[in-house]
Amino acid sequence: MSPRPAKPRRLKALALKPSRVARGTQAVRLARTPQHSKAALAPAPALTVAAATPIGLVPRDADAPFYNPPLNEAERPSILALYMRDAVAEPLLTLEEETILAARIKRGDEAARERMIRANLRLVVKIAREYEGLGLPLLDLINEGNLGLMKGVERFDPAKGGKLSTYASWWIKQSIRRALTNQSKTIRLPVHAMERVWEIRKVTQRFEAELGREPTNSELAAELGTSAGRIAAIREANIRPASLDAPIGTESDSSRLGDLIEDERATTPYADLDQQTMRETLKEMLGHLPERELMILKQRFGLEDSDRKVTLSQIGRRFGVTRERIRQLQNLALQKLRTMLAEREALPAAA
Repeated sequence: MSPRPAKPRRLKALALKPSRVARGTQAVRLARTPQHSKAALAPAPALTVAAATPIGLVPRDADAPFYNPPLNEAERPSILALYMRDAVAEPLLTLEEETILAARIKRGDEAARERMIRANLRLVVKIAREYEGLGLPLLDLINEGNLGLMKGVERFDPAKGGKLSTYASWWIKQSIRRALTNQSKTIRLPVHAMERVWEIRKVTQRFEAELGREPTNSELAAELGTSAGRIAAIREANIRPASLDAPIGTESDSSRLGDLIEDERATTPYADLDQQTMRETLKEMLGHLPERELMILKQRFGLEDSDRKVTLSQIGRRFGVTRERIRQLQNLALQKLRTMLAEREALPAAA
């Protein structure tokens, strides 16, 4: 009697929390989950190895059902198209259906959880498109939005009023914004600064649509209730860093941008001489400061022999004044140094 063929292993696509490392393939699991039955609340079938293998979920061994191979750029468009096709095909839920599914989710029903997630995949795509061009590919933005959607589904309580789409939008946006803040830049901006970046982008898009041009920093400042200098600083900080592998020159020239960057760890006689000159100049300028201001700078910036920096409050106790007074004297002394330095730099030009 021939052995009975083994049944394909069943993988629960949405029940697995994805690794933060393999973000590019999270959409694969969501994209390839099969269509549920016509009944609106029927549990969706689990994903089989046979169905998953063709687009990136490859079985590895009995202990680890599948792994996520890295995606190359050529694979991304096709995977995104599959995701979009399946997301649009999922029927939306009514308020009554959301209430029933939410109750089942509270009891630990994974099928209900997956059903509610799939029904809101198109919402993730809609929100993700709003953040295109800020540092992450659309597929990665959708992946991050899916993580936010999962959190929203788990925390959704219809008894508090409103639909899941309204509640989950906040979680989706938060997840995408966190990812943009943490992943898209070599120099990371704090979340509150990224919030300003998004506000600036929205106002800029409105100006371009209405006036056919980008707004100035002053116009942005007036719209957002801040200063033009603050707008300029945020816009400059949000400039994406260039790749060191970026080619420069002509096609026949194989030079890269990194070839022009000096090794800052290497020391040269010129650098040593420059450092010595700077120390001597600083020492001379410090000699023109009043004794109290000189002592404050030495203690604040570790210019004493011990190189130990002292806080404003500690210095204030030593001089018998408040912390704020020490801060004022420190700023006054620094301004004097800046003035002296500017006068020195102007001497060669005057000559």
